[in-house]
Amino acid sequence: QVQLVESGGGLVQPGGSLRLSCAASGSIFSIDAMGWYRQAPGKQRDLVATITSGGSTNYADSVKGRFTISRDNAKNTVYLQMDSLKPEDTAVYYCNADGVLTIMGRVEYDYWGQGTQVTVSS
Repeated sequence: QVQLVESGGGLVQPGGSLRLSCAASGSIFSIDAMGWYRQAPGKQRDLVATITSGGSTNYADSVKGRFTISRDNAKNTVYLQMDSLKPEDTAVYYCNADGVLTIMGRVEYDYWGQGTQVTVSS
């Protein structure tokens, strides 16, 4: 069993910054990919950014140049630095872990955190 716990959301003014963190815990040996997704009210959940254990990253076009994803493999933690925030970034942000190799030798897929609210408003 793997648990993901997000933190760092909140209310920020347009142009401001926030840093989200997501720590994975449980019977984990390694995690292939970790990422952030977001869901605004009435909309589907969309990819924000992902990062592999080797450091390869992928970003949604809407956040390129403003958001930076990083991870600490030793801590099984992924971060999302969000700069130049816009009102349209307002959403619940969810952490995802995929390709989790457990200490029992199983590979498990598609774990989600509970979500953290980010609101960008003046």
